[in-house]
Amino acid sequence: MEASQADRSVFRELRTLTKDNAEGVALHLLAIEEFLENEELDRAQEHAQTAVRRAGRVPIVREYMGLVHYRKGWSKALSEFRTARRMSGSHHLLPLIADTERGLGRPEKAIELGQSREVDTLAVAERMEMAVVVSGARRDLGQTGAAVQTLREIARTIPANQPWSARVYYAYADALIADDKQEDAAEWLQRAADADDQGQTDAAERLGDPAEEFIDLDDFAEDDFDAAEDNERGADERPRESGRD
Repeated sequence: MEASQADRSVFRELRTLTKDNAEGVALHLLAIEEFLENEELDRAQEHAQTAVRRAGRVPIVREYMGLVHYRKGWSKALSEFRTARRMSGSHHLLPLIADTERGLGRPEKAIELGQSREVDTLAVAERMEMAVVVSGARRDLGQTGAAVQTLREIARTIPANQPWSARVYYAYADALIADDKQEDAAEWLQRAADADDQGQTDAAERLGDPAEEFIDLDDFAEDDFDAAEDNERGADERPRESGRD
């Protein structure tokens, strides 16, 4: 791994550091990306901690620390994302902040952030992500019709070849499932699977196992649900990812 592999935007963020320190921090950020991709969260955290020690006043470094905590758990992620946002003056982390609020059991706060004026300043991909988060927050509150409405026009109008299309289609399918529109949901799961050439969702797997798609939670005993949750966390310690369900 070489520092030159880091994106130019990273070095623009690190321009306040000395050349040697900037290259060293860039290597740590590259390592964080690799370990997060390989689900080695503890090793990613070690590199994030070192990067913060070396460049804790650089917004992107705090953002990377936030991403590590976002994958490991929610509470510390929120403070890191807020710090990075305050230091940078940029609102691009709003979708992650909103999803972290949702993960902390505050879907109302996620919706409030999704309705803020700053959302209008976001890039298209970030606005798509915010819509996915808000739809999920509506589902958390049992507002299934609103969850569908949040994504209906977006899902129907965006072309399938956009980087965010699969995730939007997938979230729309989940909203439809929650709103008891199973046949429509199957169509959008198929669209998500067709558009997902980056493995962002498990739409194809869900389509292959219809019984897995439409679990009636009313028929699922609470003890069984707790046991299943424990087993899942034992196999994969990551919490639910942002707008990912």
